Amino acid sequence: MSVYLRVRLKRIAARQAPLVRAAESILEAIGESQAELSLELVGDGRMRRLNRLYRRKDRTTDVLAFPMRESPNPCPTLLGDVVISVPTAARQAREAGRSLSDEIAVLLVHGVLHLCGYDHERSPAEAVRMRRRERAVLKAIGPAPRLIVRPTESKKRRG
Repeated sequence: MSVYLRVRLKRIAARQAPLVRAAESILEAIGESQAELSLELVGDGRMRRLNRLYRRKDRTTDVLAFPMRESPNPCPTLLGDVVISVPTAARQAREAGRSLSDEIAVLLVHGVLHLCGYDHERSPAEAVRMRRRERAVLKAIGPAPRLIVRPTESKKRRG
């Protein structure tokens, strides 16, 4: 199993090793332990551009998934790409009353399930099926470790 992580953030620091381990745990929990996954953390501007380009929706979103197994020449081990907007995740975490790390974990599970063929937009029944699977995977991987560090938090620890 390989997880390729790219962080495109300037104001927020990602804890890369815990992020990779969380992604690996998710792959293990869904039975894709041999799969390769690309994970990218971005800001709202980049996410809006990607959403406009690939989904024709001119707004930011929380997570996008680009499955590779559905491509014309699929590679059996390459699952695909998950892109998460950290600023959107932060807003959603505040609204839901949970930590940013928990929200990132939820979005990562959601994105990986999209790569595996789940699609909540297909039908109400599929939305219920996907939500159940999300809960089961989140339970299987346990509490999210600290995945994101805000600059003010890292300064407090140093000072």
